[in-house]
Amino acid sequence: MNTKISIDNLIDIVAAHGKVKTGVDVYSPNGVLLLARDVLVEKVRTLEILREAGLYSVSIDTALDGCLLDGHGNLVTINSDELESIPAVDSQTGDSIFPDIATNEIEMKLVEIEEIKKQASLKYNEAKKSIKKVIAEIKATGGQFDFDEVEANVSVLIEFLTIGDNPFSYLTQEIFSYDDYLYNHSINVCAIGTAVLNRFNTYFSNTVSDLLRDNRSDHYTPFERKSEPQQNFFYCYYPDELRDISLGFFLHDLGKVMVSDDILNKQSGLTKEEFTEVQKHSYEYGAQLLEKNRIKSSAIKNIIYYHHASLYEGEENCYPLDIKHTQIPLYVRICKLADIYDAMTSKRCYKEAISPISVVTKLFRTYAKKDKMLQYILHSFVKSIGIYPPGSILFLRNGQMAYVLDSKGPFVVPFTDEQENTLTRKPDPFIISAQESDPARLIDNRKSLKTPKDVYTILPSYIKNIIRTA
Repeated sequence: MNTKISIDNLIDIVAAHGKVKTGVDVYSPNGVLLLARDVLVEKVRTLEILREAGLYSVSIDTALDGCLLDGHGNLVTINSDELESIPAVDSQTGDSIFPDIATNEIEMKLVEIEEIKKQASLKYNEAKKSIKKVIAEIKATGGQFDFDEVEANVSVLIEFLTIGDNPFSYLTQEIFSYDDYLYNHSINVCAIGTAVLNRFNTYFSNTVSDLLRDNRSDHYTPFERKSEPQQNFFYCYYPDELRDISLGFFLHDLGKVMVSDDILNKQSGLTKEEFTEVQKHSYEYGAQLLEKNRIKSSAIKNIIYYHHASLYEGEENCYPLDIKHTQIPLYVRICKLADIYDAMTSKRCYKEAISPISVVTKLFRTYAKKDKMLQYILHSFVKSIGIYPPGSILFLRNGQMAYVLDSKGPFVVPFTDEQENTLTRKPDPFIISAQESDPARLIDNRKSLKTPKDVYTILPSYIKNIIRTA
């Protein structure tokens, strides 16, 4: 039997003098062999290395001699009641819907989400400390901050972001509080932007490479071309460029530190003069901070200067106006989409959060068919965020309301009955598929979209505990 178990639980087993053998080779997300199938793991550090490489659970295949041994060397049967004796990771909430041991596809998915959530939460808090320190230093010194420290911290953040499509997508937006918005927004734009950037870089680079291969087809025999798809002739961005761009995403709104809080947090509409002052955060105040700190990266400069510039001819309320939309670098366009998405799905002092589903739809309708290169970016954006992003609320055709755990599927957990009354028992999550045989479990797109804020009073504790609040 092939069973997936969380890395944290395996660490607890080994820490209690147990031993683990997977029975299957364990690879990193990049395809590097990290643990051979026949190795008996006796040290916690071995499992910590797997987790640091981005693995949150591994398979134990008993049919291939995989096994768990307790502290006395006794074999633990994975599918038996003896699992109760294995130390489990304590839940901070005491009401997690995620199991510690996975024995089927759904449970494996839940384990994976729970592990990513734990790691993402730690990285998020570290990044938040970093941006808070930057802002405090700027206010104290009139503009100076430790760029090298920021670069080091963001490099760790970026490394985590590259292990999957978007690990931070499992942490829903700050929908119940607007405190610390600038800190959270910086991290969210970096996370969202990096996910889209990595997907776009792969997608577009592969597309161009395929075209180059087709154009060179006369130079290869059919036999020689069998391995040709393994090679890319073209890369839109190289690793060093990707790091600089992600750092720019993190710092994109840094100039807002120089704008009065009274203006940034004004609950009524801004005057013309106040709006002009806000605009200065990019091309004036942001530029000044770059100059004071001797930051020369053109990618960071372009992102800070132009992340509010127009992406198509005639787009309104864009600035500055000294550049045409065709001249905006591709990575700046990605930053703008990430900036808009996070701003619209976050609560502010002057507005409530908007449903992520509505925001994705609006962005697609706004920018689709406006610019050919923008279509590649939109494709990558929707694929990264998902049509039904985590944290969204859906209606099912049977009248139930469901919370989206993962956009792939989507993967949902219902929380009301058909009359929209809160369920008293935890239901089983399930993946909504186009091949779903039960029409009642399909999405009902005829009903108005909701946000967790809209339905907070009827959310059960197992959903509230998922939501990240201030």
